[in-house]
Amino acid sequence: MYSWKHMLRSAVVCAVIAASSMTAFAGESSYLEQVDPQLRPALEQSSSLDFNQPGALEDINRRAGALVGSPNLPKDEAVQVYDVYIPNGDGSDKLRLRVYKPVQAEAELPGIYWIHGGGFLFGVPEQDEAQSLRFAKEVGAVVVSVDYRLAPKYPYPAAIDDTYAGLKWFFDNAASLGVDDTRIAVAGASAGGNLCAAVVLMARDKGEIRPAFQMPLYPMLDDRMASPASREVMDMRVWNNVSNVFAWKAYIGDAVGTDRATAYMAPARADDLSGLPPTYTCVSTLDPFRDDTIRYAQRLAQAGVPVEFHLYPRAYHAFEAIAKGTDYSKRAIDEYVRVLDEALNP
Repeated sequence: MYSWKHMLRSAVVCAVIAASSMTAFAGESSYLEQVDPQLRPALEQSSSLDFNQPGALEDINRRAGALVGSPNLPKDEAVQVYDVYIPNGDGSDKLRLRVYKPVQAEAELPGIYWIHGGGFLFGVPEQDEAQSLRFAKEVGAVVVSVDYRLAPKYPYPAAIDDTYAGLKWFFDNAASLGVDDTRIAVAGASAGGNLCAAVVLMARDKGEIRPAFQMPLYPMLDDRMASPASREVMDMRVWNNVSNVFAWKAYIGDAVGTDRATAYMAPARADDLSGLPPTYTCVSTLDPFRDDTIRYAQRLAQAGVPVEFHLYPRAYHAFEAIAKGTDYSKRAIDEYVRVLDEALNP
């Protein structure tokens, strides 16, 4: 079984070495030519992510919203799926939590709290339906996915407040869900990776709940956007510098790049990462968040947190969600399942 005593700390060092050469490489050829051949067709078929264009954000939110209640969502007879509504983070409205529960469970199960991505701007739990079903079935866990409020209509702290409210509900209701509250992990991708890292920091600081593990995938950590990687990607078909600037301003407004940005806004701002749970994180070499994620993994290890890190070569942001069905993407998702299983079922 997986042991946190055998974490791949050396991988962080290797990642830094690999990343140091990426800035020059990025300018030598087109972005597409740098991408792994398996991942190119999905990129070529992707549409622009320029949220500065009129109606662009509204369009992607319409498409995401159409997934809610869709009869075409993936299904698995081994997993029961239902929605729960609780008060949101500030008590102004209801917060939807989507629950995925294995049908046959003979003992208390671990829990996985999933936070979807979308740059704080778009997204719903259903966009990750297949993955959540797989986590529930193969890890043997109850998965709760939070439908947090989105910017720019609801800027910070709406998303983090909703995320904490949902996580606190998960812990408070663990017994009725058949969950062992000492084995609850927090996981999320991209902006959901930001909220994963931020809510785990918040949980540590508040002291009300103790997540056992965190898995922020290619997380959106730093509002300063000062790393080489943050300026390398200009291809509008993937998450890029333009969309990154737009998203951070939509989420935290005038605090972007100033001393007013806090660790709960941008977890890279945290001065102290000690006392956080064991962590798995990953990022790709062609991702704007490459350098920030590498640095985060380094700082976790330096703070004494057991950390495993994976740097995916020749891949773009969220490649496993965009290039579904490729062997490359399948290997990444297989790793997520493996990591969660070994962390929660020791």
